Amino acid sequence: MPTIFTKIINGEIPCHKIAESADYLAFLDLKPIHAGHTLVIPKKEVDYIFDMDDAALGGLVAFAKKVAHAVKKEISCKKIGVMVAGLEVPHAHIHLVPIHGVGDLNFAKAQPASQEDLAAVAEKIRRHWKG
Repeated sequence: MPTIFTKIINGEIPCHKIAESADYLAFLDLKPIHAGHTLVIPKKEVDYIFDMDDAALGGLVAFAKKVAHAVKKEISCKKIGVMVAGLEVPHAHIHLVPIHGVGDLNFAKAQPASQEDLAAVAEKIRRHWKG
């Protein structure tokens, strides 16, 4: 059965897309820790990030790096924090979270965002995307 992320990739579920390549997709988290919280996923469904082959994992990280630069240009923060938990959805993914300190990387702080707020943030970040 396809994951929710595969359904997003296939266009069955909408998302607030930040960037896309032939192999990867980045979109805003619906329950962000902070505005600009972005998920970066491979289009090939793999449950555990460390089960990805080396080339795909390297490509995912390189793609995430470009996305992080775009997020940081738009969202005021000290750095873009990176988290890989892998428990919420059985599809490898990286969380990119704008942070001011390590305590900001806390899923307990996550709150649902409105579709309007997500659309506005996605549009702003996409202006900085240099795929």
